[in-house]
Amino acid sequence: MSSSKISLKLLIDSKHNKVVFAEAGKDFVDFLLSLLALPVGTVIRLLTKSTMIGCIANLYGSLEKLDESYMQPNQNKDSILKQTITTQVTNPSFLLPDTKKPENRKLYYCSNHPGYVSDIHNSVCSHCRSGYGTRYMSEEVKFADMNDSSTSTDTPSSEQGGYVKGLVTYMVTGDLSVSPMSMVSGVGLLNKFDIKDFGVLEEKVVELGINEGLELLKASLLSKDALTAVFLPKLN
Repeated sequence: MSSSKISLKLLIDSKHNKVVFAEAGKDFVDFLLSLLALPVGTVIRLLTKSTMIGCIANLYGSLEKLDESYMQPNQNKDSILKQTITTQVTNPSFLLPDTKKPENRKLYYCSNHPGYVSDIHNSVCSHCRSGYGTRYMSEEVKFADMNDSSTSTDTPSSEQGGYVKGLVTYMVTGDLSVSPMSMVSGVGLLNKFDIKDFGVLEEKVVELGINEGLELLKASLLSKDALTAVFLPKLN
């Protein structure tokens, strides 16, 4: 799990106790956009079922309890409950816990043919039908513990891919709308919030790690003003 943190400069309306907007770089915008790629099942796992609103967490919990025998032979529960992000972006959500660890996926093999694996427990080994009799893929593959430095995110940069271009400052409003930063857009936002006294504006620099990443994910689903909900309680 990465211990990376990124900095974010907030412009705060101290009179109304709210974040007007944040000055953000590529890394933070890439993180926000990566939230759109998260499967629903992954969101529930990250936030835990107890914090979810509505019925979707109940559906998730009922599938957890459902016996695997009710699943189609070519399906398994983990393929729904423990989905991973399928994207070409290199580690887009380093501010969230890693959901792609090997232990989250189980593979099985037949003891007669260990070179062939399946992610379906007790599926029939097709290589045993000619001579060995019917055997099943029931032995669980053990994953080696590997540290791959090539996927390190300790120094996120534009060289690591992502969604948006680097060397650009972006404006992220409290409701997580993203746009390139400009004088016109900044003044327009101040006019929108009817802020005429610049003396009420304060700049604060905050750091984001995994805890804040999870809080932002949750706030993006529950609040119309996610930046205020996540950061102002920490600053007061």
